[in-house]
Amino acid sequence: MDSTEDLDYPQIIFQYSNGFLVSKVMFTACELGVFDLLLESGQPLSLDVIAARLGTSIMGMERLLDACVGLKLLAVELRRDGAFYRNTEISNIYLTKSSPKSQYHIMMYYSNTVYLCWHYLADAVREGRNQYERAFGISSEDLFGAMYRSEEEMLKFLAGQNSIWSICGRDVLTAFDLSPFTQIYDLGGGGGALAQECVFLYPNCTVTIYDLPKVVQVAKERLVPPEERRIAFHEGDFFKDSIPEADLYILSKILHDWDDEKCGQLLAEVYKACRPGGGVLLVESLLSGDRSGPVETQLYSLNMLVQTEGKERTAAEYSELLGAAGFKDVRVRRTGKLYDAVLGRK
Repeated sequence: MDSTEDLDYPQIIFQYSNGFLVSKVMFTACELGVFDLLLESGQPLSLDVIAARLGTSIMGMERLLDACVGLKLLAVELRRDGAFYRNTEISNIYLTKSSPKSQYHIMMYYSNTVYLCWHYLADAVREGRNQYERAFGISSEDLFGAMYRSEEEMLKFLAGQNSIWSICGRDVLTAFDLSPFTQIYDLGGGGGALAQECVFLYPNCTVTIYDLPKVVQVAKERLVPPEERRIAFHEGDFFKDSIPEADLYILSKILHDWDDEKCGQLLAEVYKACRPGGGVLLVESLLSGDRSGPVETQLYSLNMLVQTEGKERTAAEYSELLGAAGFKDVRVRRTGKLYDAVLGRK
C-alpha cells in the first residue's frame, strides 16, 4: 500500500487554508481597539494592561496579541515583569482609526458584511448570483437597497470606500493628465474621498458627486467638509434619471457592480451627456489579458459574485464597452496598485 507519510505538506496549501484565520485575527484586533490603544499609549503595554483597558480575558488577549506578533502587526518585548506589546509601523499607518491612511472602516465592513456573504460562496458559484438573501434575509432585487439596508451599514460602506481612496486615489487620478477637464461628474461618488482628492490635484476643476439621495445626504452632512466649495452634489439614480452635461465623468468601481448590458446602458447615457472633446475615466481593478492574475483582482471578482451583479474585467473588455458606447482613443494605465485607470474620449 502506498504511504503518504513521507510527503511534505505543501506550505502554500497551509497558508491558503488558514487565510481566513489571518484576516479574522486582524479584523478582531481592529474591532477590539488593540492598535488604537497602543498608539494612544505612546509606549509598549503589558498583556494585563491591554486586557484590562479593552475589557477582555487575559487568556484570549494573550493569544490574539501573539498572533498579531506573528503576522508582523505587533512587536513584543520580553521583560522581567512580562511581555510588552507595541504597534509596528504598518499598524500605526493603516490599522488605527486616527491615521489619515486608516483602513479601519474597510476592515470592519469586510468583517461584518463581506465575510458573511463569503460564507455562501459555494452557493453563489452554483447559482451565479449574490448572497444577500442567505446572509441577511433580505432581497437583493434592489442591489443598493440591499447594500444600504440601514444607515449604519451605508456609513460603514461609504467610510470603507473613502479609506481605499486615501491610499489609491492619487494614483488613479494622476494616471492621466485631467487638467483639461474643468467640470467633472463623479458618478456614484459615494462618500466623496475621490472627489476631494480630485479638486486637490486639479484646483481649476469642480466635481459634482452624483449619487442616490440618501448617500448624498450622508456625504454632505458627515463626510465632505462644508467649506469645500468646489464639490457639489446631485441626487439621483443614473440608471433612471438624466445625466447632466460635463467635460469628464468618473466611474470609480461602478462598472464592476453590473453585467455588460447595464454597463453598456450607462456608458451610452454618459456618452450622450458628454461634451465634445470630453471623456470618461474608469477606475477599476484590471485582470491581465490572459486572466491569470492579479490574484487580488480574481478575488475581487468572486466578491462581485457574492455581493453584486457584476465582475472584474480585462482592459480589453472595458475598452470594448467604451467603444460600443461611442468613445474613441481609449487608453489604459496600470498604476501598480490595487486600481487602474481607463480613459475614453468623445
